Amino acid sequence: MYTRRILRRTRTGATLLAAVALLVSGCSSGNATSSASSASSAAKEETAVLAPLPRSTPEALTPYYEQKPAWRDCGVPGFQCATLKAPLDYADPSAGDIRLALSRKKAEGPGERLGSLLVNPGGPGASAIDYLQSYAGIGYPKEVRARYDMVAVDPRGVARSEPVECLDGPEMDAYTQTDFTPDDEKEEGALVAAYRKFAEGCGADAPKLLRHVSTVEAARDMDIVRAALGDEKLNYVGASYGTLLGATYAGLFPDRTGRLVLDGALDPSLSARQLNIEQTAGFETAFTAFAQDCVRQSDCPLGDRNTSPGEAGRNLKEFFAKTDAQPVPTGDADGRELTESLATIGVIAAMYDEGAWPLLRKALTAAMKENDGSGLLALSDSYYERDADGEYANLMFANAAVNCLDLPPAFDSPDQVGDALPDFEKASPVFGEGFAWSALNCTYWPVAATGEPQRIEAEGAAPIVVVGTTRDPATPYRWAQALAGQLASARLLTYEGDGHTAYGRGSRCIDSAINTYLLDGTPPPDGKRCS
Repeated sequence: MYTRRILRRTRTGATLLAAVALLVSGCSSGNATSSASSASSAAKEETAVLAPLPRSTPEALTPYYEQKPAWRDCGVPGFQCATLKAPLDYADPSAGDIRLALSRKKAEGPGERLGSLLVNPGGPGASAIDYLQSYAGIGYPKEVRARYDMVAVDPRGVARSEPVECLDGPEMDAYTQTDFTPDDEKEEGALVAAYRKFAEGCGADAPKLLRHVSTVEAARDMDIVRAALGDEKLNYVGASYGTLLGATYAGLFPDRTGRLVLDGALDPSLSARQLNIEQTAGFETAFTAFAQDCVRQSDCPLGDRNTSPGEAGRNLKEFFAKTDAQPVPTGDADGRELTESLATIGVIAAMYDEGAWPLLRKALTAAMKENDGSGLLALSDSYYERDADGEYANLMFANAAVNCLDLPPAFDSPDQVGDALPDFEKASPVFGEGFAWSALNCTYWPVAATGEPQRIEAEGAAPIVVVGTTRDPATPYRWAQALAGQLASARLLTYEGDGHTAYGRGSRCIDSAINTYLLDGTPPPDGKRCS
């Protein structure tokens, strides 16, 4: 459910320390939604369904819907910026406003303008504006950029839209080095203390805002943005958590839903514990694919051609255990060494994109054979969005704030984590223990969750394209099947491959199907598969 910038473009996926998720393979011939439909039918009667909002705009919200953005230059060639206001609390608009930051790159032509295309890279907590200005606004297909104004809004609590802040740089350094696989009561206590300090910092920074950064509220903000842009319907491309944001919009405003692409989909009907354990399995699937590729290379430190993925995983776990006992030097200017937690995050970061596998092999070789942890530390820093000055973007803070508000916590106590460890370790012998303990963070959150698991059906919405990748580590393919089975107008588009999300990642088949939909309004046939 979360996002990362690794190598050439922004990725989205689950933030391990703020909310973990999973992946299952789930490829089948024929109708790709059939297994998801049958699996979800049993839960259909038990799970709440997101109800649409009234079509008419409440009088108290009219001033927000009548805003017009005052576009200005924002220092990035070709892009403009603006701000809009939204109510802090939609249930009580008189309680104050929140300022939302927007950016736009106008349609470049030729061809008839199709309106605005909002983009969101996921997270929760990733800056949509950074994504627009560094990738989507210059890297999306030329024909799409020719006919759409490319637009991004940082969701409330994120980046430029009144960001949640929890810890300073040195405090975050300490937090990221905390042992997330405690071996005894002392280490367990230290982990709980780290979660408490993180949560208390967030609560002290934004006590009011922290109650109003839910996905439902962010989706309602998008409708204000849609109106301010002058669009009758919302056209949108969302990745990873951005698919939950887009699906929630469709569920609340089905009659205002235009062309929606939901790439790397989440299943909104799952509990936090289900999401965590399923994503845990997803990263195991991704690691298996990496291990199979690694042992065929001459520079693989996990084994050779005779090494099975299971053996490679055990070799990696043995390395993690060694870093737990004796951290690896990194040459870091701030004196940080490669701990077990940082090494694990470094490996996880590279699972989002198979293009990072050679870099991971090199980093693992340096750490395991040359006592140099700098490569894995760099991967970990990219995941956490830590800059060279030791400062962190607010990604991790916003990620926890949204996730802990959207769903009740996965666990109520460390004892519950202990009871669940066998299930997590079965899902992933490599990552299961760390993922289980990482799911404890919302237990100490200063604000009670306001959301719950719910199906999103969006009856009456225009066709919505849901995209799933069969070996996606962060958003399992089964989740795309499940969301497509819930949305009344969904078309499931499948990419048979590795990595997180599919659009713009090298498949002409995927890109052609999505571009045709965005430009002509013609969705791909339900169940279409690409490689």
